Amino acid sequence: MPHHVIVSFGRDQEFEYKLAAAPAAEEARKWFDHEFTALECDVATPTGKILAVDRILSVAKYAGIDRFRNQTAWAEQFAKYAAALLGRDLIRVDVDSYTIGY
Repeated sequence: MPHHVIVSFGRDQEFEYKLAAAPAAEEARKWFDHEFTALECDVATPTGKILAVDRILSVAKYAGIDRFRNQTAWAEQFAKYAAALLGRDLIRVDVDSYTIGY
C-alpha cells in the first residue's frame, strides 16, 4: 500500500513524503523507541503510558524543523516508520498543534 506522510511545522513549513511501502510495525516501534530516547523526549501523560502517536509527535518536535530540512535520510526514515506504526495511507503530523490526522 502506498503511503503519503506530511510533517508540518506551521504555515509554509511542510515536508511531504510519498512511500511505496512501509516496513514491519515492530521495526518502526524499535526505531521510534530509539529516537525517543536519543532525543531525550519528555511527554506528560495522565496515565504515564506513552502512545505511538505521542512518540511520533515527540520525536518530530524534539528533532525540530532543521533536522527535517537538513537530514533528508533521517526525515525519510521518520516518515517510513510513522506510516508503518500507524498503518494509514495518509498521515499528517502537525507538530505545532501536536496532532496527527488521517
